[in-house]
Amino acid sequence: MDPCPFVRLTVGNLALKIPVATKPARSVVHPSSSPCFCKIKLKSFPLQTAVVPYIPPENQFPENQVQTIAATFHLSKTDLGSLTAKSIFGGKLSLKIAIYTGRTGAACGVNSGRLLGKVLVPLDLSGVESRPFVFHNGWISVGKEALKDSSAQFHLNVKAEPDPRFVFQFDGEPECSPQVFQIQGNIRQPVFTCKFSFRSTGDRNQRSRLVYI
Repeated sequence: MDPCPFVRLTVGNLALKIPVATKPARSVVHPSSSPCFCKIKLKSFPLQTAVVPYIPPENQFPENQVQTIAATFHLSKTDLGSLTAKSIFGGKLSLKIAIYTGRTGAACGVNSGRLLGKVLVPLDLSGVESRPFVFHNGWISVGKEALKDSSAQFHLNVKAEPDPRFVFQFDGEPECSPQVFQIQGNIRQPVFTCKFSFRSTGDRNQRSRLVYI
């Protein structure tokens, strides 16, 4: 039986460039001396947070660099159907990224980061089950000065690629040594049986299992 179609959506190669002001405000902490981070959101999937490295304004992002993954979303066929479904209440599907200067987390119930800007990357997931696709790779201007040459620049790579997987399901409780089925859509095909045992009472209490196939 063929594997089930899955898609891996990755966000990586993050970097931030912020021009140094001629007369910087005393209250502003420049990202060169304080870490930056971003929050990455894809519709109903859990929010992911990643550190954003700072590079000097005069530097360029290294070409052909091995991708550093900041966030990954694993999408099943059901997920893809939900994400691509048209809704009368929503617009086109986008990956939402909010960039912050300062440290991640909160102090005394108040977020310690200061919002620098937000980025929307449009996603068209049609056909990504069979071929890789790059949605964005390069710099984006962010912040209030986004249309000016003095704006902050945020670098990212967003791509999707097929990630087919074999899916298995127990036909009953694992403790009862059930038969294992391979799943593809509504098709269930028996592939093997398994037996679980405990090496000691401590293992039983921890529900640690050994599988014999």
